[in-house]
Amino acid sequence: MWKFLPFMLLITISACTGTRPTDIGIQEGGLKPCPDSPNCVSSFAETEEHKIEPLPIINNKAETLEKLKSIINSMPRTEVIQETDNYLYVEFTTFIMRYVDDVEFYIPDDESVVHVRSASRLGHSDMGLNRERIEAIRSQMK
Repeated sequence: MWKFLPFMLLITISACTGTRPTDIGIQEGGLKPCPDSPNCVSSFAETEEHKIEPLPIINNKAETLEKLKSIINSMPRTEVIQETDNYLYVEFTTFIMRYVDDVEFYIPDDESVVHVRSASRLGHSDMGLNRERIEAIRSQMK
């Protein structure tokens, strides 16, 4: 029985990653709305629970995206999944349970801000982790 414990633990932990969503990205000039659960923040959200302010632009779009990538790459357990000239999609994975959060950054052509959406892939509550992560990134956007 005990010899199967590492295998069972690995299966349990890998089950926390969930499946990469296929319904995120730029949609009708914005990002996907947050679900009703409290494990998501978005600069497009209208509810206080989910609302977070957009990030600032640094000089121009290209410099801003480079700065964002630099910050993201300095953070542990991150992977840039998709990148265009105005959009970044990044997966952040928690250390122990390997939960994956899907984080998006979008710079509309007609705005001088970086819109964000950070959502847990699984579960109901994230204990404020998505908000904390975006605020940590904001503090480095100088």
